[in-house]
Amino acid sequence: MNIEISYHLYEIRTKKKISSGVLAELSEVGKTTINDIENSRHDPTVKTICMLAEALQVAPEDLYSYVVK
Repeated sequence: MNIEISYHLYEIRTKKKISSGVLAELSEVGKTTINDIENSRHDPTVKTICMLAEALQVAPEDLYSYVVK
């Protein structure tokens, strides 16, 4: 079974008009990590997803979706 995960961090962050630098400060997640997640170069841990979700004031499950292939 293959699972394809898509992250929606960029869409949510820009919709809320929050820069990656500000999100890094609010979430205590590095700006490079945020950029890597947004550009599909890094799969975040559950802890990172939760920290970003809290900073963005969304549910963690809003930050990603998945498809089973």
